[in-house]
Amino acid sequence: MGTIIELTDVHKRFDVDGRTVTALSGVDLRIEAGEIFAIIGHSGAGKSTLVRIINGLERVTSGLVVVDGVDISTIPERLLRPVRRRTGMIFQQFNLFSSRTVAGNVAYPLRVAEWPKARRDARVAELLDFVGLLDRAHAYPDQLSGGQKQRVGIARALATSPPILLADESTSALDPETTGEVLRLLQRVNRELGVTVVVITHEMDVVRAIADRVAVISEGRIVERGSAFEVFSSPQSDTAQAFVATALHDRPSRDELARLRTAHTGRIVTARVVDGGGIGAVLSRAGVHDVTFELLHGAISTLQQRSFGSLTIALDGPDAGVDAVIAELSAVTATEEVAA
Repeated sequence: MGTIIELTDVHKRFDVDGRTVTALSGVDLRIEAGEIFAIIGHSGAGKSTLVRIINGLERVTSGLVVVDGVDISTIPERLLRPVRRRTGMIFQQFNLFSSRTVAGNVAYPLRVAEWPKARRDARVAELLDFVGLLDRAHAYPDQLSGGQKQRVGIARALATSPPILLADESTSALDPETTGEVLRLLQRVNRELGVTVVVITHEMDVVRAIADRVAVISEGRIVERGSAFEVFSSPQSDTAQAFVATALHDRPSRDELARLRTAHTGRIVTARVVDGGGIGAVLSRAGVHDVTFELLHGAISTLQQRSFGSLTIALDGPDAGVDAVIAELSAVTATEEVAA
């Protein structure tokens, strides 16, 4: 379907108390129409600045930003407004008008766009039905749960049928069950309405749940990008490895490894598992080298219809035999010998 958001060599600097602070440095990013794309990073990594540049609320210091076919890098403010209307936005704290009903909140962008009342009312009803809140149309935000508030936010963001929806930490204030409901709704928005969804988050579980592709940002730079499966199954950057570890728990912690070391006399290795990877065949031949093995720790997950994870294994036997088994494991998958 083509690229709908493209950033080329984007830099953003701010003057803060007489000093220059670099928020983004040399960012290149391409997001394809119709996908769910996640941008993940720690606080202060540059995520918020990046999303504000995409929706035109911040201007780049240098570089090129093209959104839905329009170069918004240098165009005047009056030409930015219609571009912004083609980018819906939902927020961590919902940002609903407390004095307006649910229907009034959803209708607000349609009022601004000067839709006639009959058309506006029909669109509000359609959207509230889509997010499952038609029966709450006359309620006020303080009468809603957090998940209901976010569903209103999604309906409002979709009011003018934008092709792009930006979700900025949209589940951070929600409990796990409600988070799942909101993420499933975002998937419906993407699949049923064809909206490109860009998720800004610091939660790797969110990426695993819905993202097609992901970019990892650290200190204002994109340090890794790829399909969600690629980043989860084989993270390359330190930042991505740290995020993946928080979501998978497939490797023993330092304390767990120390405990395992005291309980097992053999040499301990951790082997990456991707779609099986031939580890079973190697271990089944360990006896040929007079080596026995025991599985100590691990987890296997499924993402985008493929399996991945890692296994931590104790190998007992003569050093030469263990060396041979480790070499055979290394030939089929990434393997490292670990120490307490």
